[in-house]
Amino acid sequence: MQELFNEALTLLHGILGEHIDWKQVILIGLAPLFIGTFLVEWAVMRWRGRDEQFRIKDIFTNLNLGLVYQVFELVVHALIFMAAMYWVYDQRFFDVPVNIYTIVPLFILLEFCYYCFHRTSHRVRWFWCAHVVHHSGEHMNLTTAMRQSMLYSLTGYWLFFTPLMLIGVAPEIVLAMYAVDLAYQYFVHTESVRKLPRWFEYVFVTPSHHRVHHARNPQYIDKNYGGMLILFDRWFGTFAPEEEKVEYGIVRQVHSNNILTLNFHEFIDMIKDVAKPGPVTQRLKHIWAPPEWERPSSLKGQANGRAGDL
Repeated sequence: MQELFNEALTLLHGILGEHIDWKQVILIGLAPLFIGTFLVEWAVMRWRGRDEQFRIKDIFTNLNLGLVYQVFELVVHALIFMAAMYWVYDQRFFDVPVNIYTIVPLFILLEFCYYCFHRTSHRVRWFWCAHVVHHSGEHMNLTTAMRQSMLYSLTGYWLFFTPLMLIGVAPEIVLAMYAVDLAYQYFVHTESVRKLPRWFEYVFVTPSHHRVHHARNPQYIDKNYGGMLILFDRWFGTFAPEEEKVEYGIVRQVHSNNILTLNFHEFIDMIKDVAKPGPVTQRLKHIWAPPEWERPSSLKGQANGRAGDL
């Protein structure tokens, strides 16, 4: 068994280079489990007579987006970002051992980093340009978890996990823990589970919590950012319980199954907003302001007046 493992590891190093992106390796390795669980979900919901959330075009779009995301992540990490992560790790302040005593505190710290990343991805347009892909689906089933942007690495998601590297956790370990976090999240993208025991609902992210997160109902927008733990949402005021029926999607819905449109539409809209005439500070604010931010009307009028004079 050890020899087989060593051979597999040598093969991975030969394909992916010296530093392996364990996040993608683990997620790809779990793909059969993900697909199998989805088929069970579909069968159960059909048996219940509630399969309206299963649209063939949407499902294939989700799968295609997931495939492109996986391939792009592997390539970009191998060429650029793994080296950047190791540069950060080389500046570490300590060397933290990963063992039975430290793994739980480290995972909670990783979950907090994820909460910060996820919340920022909703409140800063630059990061929303990538994350919007995940929220653009109007139906909820397990394949919705695969609805990912190919551009996460380019927008800099990994920067949010650098605190772990700076305290002395190797990038491979960080990415492996992140893979566990993401794997858990796959199973909360469903309508087949209504509520879990109250103690579990209080501590962990559940399908009920995550349905709220994917909603465009006004009272649900920008709520429940947790990956595995819902505690940070409860502590920082971003928690909302599932009450009224969820309407899935985004406020400015993009009705498309084209994976290029889904990946780039918000980037294109942001660039168009930045390019509109006006003070430079206001133009650039479209990059770091919330997605719904608009320039003050007085500045819009000044910009339109200048454009008219030209």
